[in-house]
Amino acid sequence: MHALHLAAGPHELSGPAGLAAALMSFLGRVLGGPGLGIANCLDSIFPFLPSEVILPLGGLSVSQGHMSLLGAVLWATLGSMVGGVVMYYLGAWLGHERTRQLAARIPLVKLEEVDRTDAWFAKHGTKAVFFGRMVPLFRGLISIPAGVQRMPLARFVAYTTAGSLIWNTAFIIAGYQLGENWYLVEQYFGVVSTTVGVLVAAAVAYFVVSRVVRRRRERAARRSAADPDDDASTEVIQQVR
Repeated sequence: MHALHLAAGPHELSGPAGLAAALMSFLGRVLGGPGLGIANCLDSIFPFLPSEVILPLGGLSVSQGHMSLLGAVLWATLGSMVGGVVMYYLGAWLGHERTRQLAARIPLVKLEEVDRTDAWFAKHGTKAVFFGRMVPLFRGLISIPAGVQRMPLARFVAYTTAGSLIWNTAFIIAGYQLGENWYLVEQYFGVVSTTVGVLVAAAVAYFVVSRVVRRRRERAARRSAADPDDDASTEVIQQVR
């Protein structure tokens, strides 16, 4: 197997993107198509490994003749499916009750909200799995609630495979068309990943702040209900002033 020739651009990648590039370069060089499948499987298990780096590198490998386009798509999708099943069984191991127990230990999280989320996923889980496979950061994580809900495995595999096939094909073809400029895919799509990360951080911040404010209001209301004389005294003092 000939080495996978990388352009100068990838050497400028750092952090998770650089790790993903190095991993795919090694696995692609040693194993070819199965290496792409393994790398994409790891992307489904470890969300910090960006598939928007791994898949275009697979496309580059196709352009250099190390594997066929169809083989790259099939191996990548098989890897996505296997990684998704691993995360599915992690969710199944956790189960509904264990998930509620863990959620009860998290500050500011209410169990009724966990139950509402479970109810929503039970109703819209298939769509969440399908579209979730095309959302950065959530591609692998979306498999966990599917396992918690014990979505029928055949249905889960079908929707995971369908969503992954679309995502994988698009990025492999982009890497194939760009050739040694494959890293431009990561540069442009990195904006989307960053945007998703910022939105998630903003949502978490909003959740924490709103929950803290609500807790304070609830405590103030309980204190007022427990000692109404203090409120009456306060009114009298204000009227005298």
